[in-house]
Amino acid sequence: MSQKNRIAIYPGSFDPLTNGHIDIIERALEIFDKVIVAVLNNPSKNALFTMEERVQMIKQSFNGKNSILVDSFGGLLVDYAKMKDAVAIIRGMRALSDFESEFQMALMNRKLNKDVQSVFLMTGFRWIFTSSSIIKEAAQFGGDISDMVPKPVLVKMLEKFPKQ
Repeated sequence: MSQKNRIAIYPGSFDPLTNGHIDIIERALEIFDKVIVAVLNNPSKNALFTMEERVQMIKQSFNGKNSILVDSFGGLLVDYAKMKDAVAIIRGMRALSDFESEFQMALMNRKLNKDVQSVFLMTGFRWIFTSSSIIKEAAQFGGDISDMVPKPVLVKMLEKFPKQ
């Protein structure tokens, strides 16, 4: 009897991808056969990187690892998950402050599609205070972010914020 591939979606803006995101993706791969890193197209957010740049940086960061697919989407996440035959939506949580909004989102997703489960993974302790916005702010003012982002992201960040 062949086992169906268990696919999970890890959605986010990934502006930019951080080592905290990578930690979540790698741990999700211990549970699922494939993880689709789905870059959200949210026109209301003022992104530092274009959608294409974010997708490219993520692909480069995983260097063609077959179990990780990178895509972009707009619209309802549960519709996207159904289209991709995903069984779960992965959400990373750093602190208690993340819980309320993530819980509300999970309940709404469950109401919209009961066949797609929400799976919450606590971020690794090393990345608990890391966020894309904090990394962007540090880089903007010349801070060393080299141990917080993968190499392809660091290169693009230094293009956006050259050290003075």
